[in-house]
Amino acid sequence: MSRMRVARAPGRHVAGGPQRGSGTQDRGTVGLTRPSARTLYQERGFGGMMVELAPNRCGRAAAMLAAALSLSACAVGPNYVPPEAPPVGRYTKEPLKNPSAADNIRTRQGGSADQSFVSGADIPGQWWTLFHSKALNQLVEQALANNPTLEAAQASLRIAQQNVLAQKGTLYPSLTATPQAQGVLAPGLDLQSPLNNQTNYLYSLYTPQAVVAYNPDVFGGNRRQIESLEATTENQRFQLEAAYLSLTANVVAAAIQEAALRAQIDATRKVIQAQTEVLQLFNKQLSLGQIAGADVVQQQAALALSQQLLPPLEKQLAQQRNLLTALAGRLPSDEIAETFQLSALRLPTKLPVSLPSRLVQQRPDVKAAEALVQQASASVGVAVANRLPQFNLTATGGSSAVKIAQVANPGAAFFSIIGQATAPIFDAGTLFRRQRAAEEGLTQAQAQYKATVITAFQNVADALRALQADAKAVAAAEAAVSATNQSLGLIRKQYTAGAVTSAQVLIAQQGYLSALITSAAARATQYGDSAALFVALGGGWWNRNDVAPPPPETDPLKFL
Repeated sequence: MSRMRVARAPGRHVAGGPQRGSGTQDRGTVGLTRPSARTLYQERGFGGMMVELAPNRCGRAAAMLAAALSLSACAVGPNYVPPEAPPVGRYTKEPLKNPSAADNIRTRQGGSADQSFVSGADIPGQWWTLFHSKALNQLVEQALANNPTLEAAQASLRIAQQNVLAQKGTLYPSLTATPQAQGVLAPGLDLQSPLNNQTNYLYSLYTPQAVVAYNPDVFGGNRRQIESLEATTENQRFQLEAAYLSLTANVVAAAIQEAALRAQIDATRKVIQAQTEVLQLFNKQLSLGQIAGADVVQQQAALALSQQLLPPLEKQLAQQRNLLTALAGRLPSDEIAETFQLSALRLPTKLPVSLPSRLVQQRPDVKAAEALVQQASASVGVAVANRLPQFNLTATGGSSAVKIAQVANPGAAFFSIIGQATAPIFDAGTLFRRQRAAEEGLTQAQAQYKATVITAFQNVADALRALQADAKAVAAAEAAVSATNQSLGLIRKQYTAGAVTSAQVLIAQQGYLSALITSAAARATQYGDSAALFVALGGGWWNRNDVAPPPPETDPLKFL
C-alpha cells in the first residue's frame, strides 16, 4: 500500500490556544503553509501519467479528480456479446403441416377438429381470449390482480433495480460531515504546584470538518459490478414475465381440466341413467319369467361399476375448483363463481407460429438465462479487477479552534488531500482462484443457456406434434361416440325383440361409456395443447406491460 498526501496545516498557532512549539509534520506528509504557496508537488501516477497538485485547495482537488476520471476509462474482463439465435429455419424435421382430420369431422359443439398454423404470426398478449370464454377471461384477470406470486415477483424486480441504483452511487464522490468537540489536557499539569491555576492546562477544541472521498474506478471493477447487478435486474424482469406466463397458463389449463372433468362426469351419469333403465327393464322381464336371474345380476354389477367411477371424478372436480380458487388469490372457502364446460370453450383454429429466429427473444426463460450469462461475464471482470491496484482519494477540510466563535477565523482553517493505492502482493492465490471460479461460472451459465434454448425448441416441437395428433384423435373419438351410440340403440331394440342376449347389451353400454369419456378427454387435450403452444412460444409478453410502476419515493433525504 502506498500513499500520497498533500496537507495544508492551520497557522503555526491555533487561534486562541496555548502557546506551543512550532507545528509538526507527519512522516510521509508534505506540509504546505502560506510562505510556500508557490510550491508544487508532483507525483508520477499509474501508467506514467503526471499528476500535478497545486497548493491551492480547489486546484489540487480539481487536478486529482481530473486525473482519476482520466484513469477510469477501461474495464477489465470480457465484454458481453449477446448470443445469436440457432441457425435453423423450422421446428420439426420436415416442413410443418397443419393438423387435420382425415374426414374434416366437426364436433358436436360445432367446432371443427381441424386447425391451421400461421407461420410468422405474432402472439397476442392476451392469448387466452382466443378461447372466447367470458368466464375464463374474468378468472385470468382476477388471478393477475390478486395472486401473491406476482406481487412477490414485482418486489423482487424492484429490489434488483434499487441495488443497481445503490451500486451506481460508488462511481461518484461522497461527502461526509465529521464535526468534533473535545476537551484537552495539556502536558505539564503534574509538575505544577497545586497553588497554581490548573485551568490554564485545560481547554476545549472545536473541529468542524468535511471529508470528500472518491474511489476512482481505474480498472472498471465497480462498473463490472454495476453490469452484474443490471444483468440480475434483467433476469428478475424475465422471471416476472415467466411468473405471469406460468400463472395464466395454469389458470387456462386448470379451467380446461375442470371442463374435461365435468364432461366425464356428465358422460358417466348418462351411462348410469341408461344402465338403470336397462336394469329396470331386466327386473320387469325377470318378474315375467322372460330372462334368468343371472342377467339381472350382471346388469346390477355393470351399474355398480359405473357408479363406482363417479366419486373419484367428483373428488377431482372439487380439488380442481380449489386449485382455480387458489390461483385467483382466494381461500378455498371463498370459491370462485366461474364454472367451465367444454361446450363454452371455442377451439382456436388459427394458431400463430413464430419464426425460429424469434423464439430466443420471446421465451422468458431463455431471456432470463441470457441475463445470467451476462451476470457471470461481469463477475469475471469484477474478479480480475480485484487482483489489480485499488485507488482512493480523500480530501478533508475544516477549521480547528478552542472557541466556537473562532472556527470562522482564516487562521484556524486546514485541509488535506490524500491519495492512496492498495495492491495485493501475496494472498496465497486467493484472488486468482476466485477469478478461476468466476470463469468457470461463466462457462456454466453459457452451458445452461444452451440447454434452455434446446428445451424451448423442444417445447414448441412437442406442442406442434401434439396438435397434429389431436386433430385425428378428436375426429376418431367423435366417430366412435357416434358409432357406439347407434350400436347401443340398435342392440337395445334387438334385445327387446329377443334377438340378442343381455351380455351384448352390457358390452354396447360399456363401449358407449368408454367412447364418451375418451371423446371428452381428447377434446380437452386439444384445448390444452393449443394453450401449450402459446406458452411454448413465449405467451406474447412483449405485447403487454406487466411491470407495475414503483411506489412513489417520499423520503426527502434519498440522496444520503
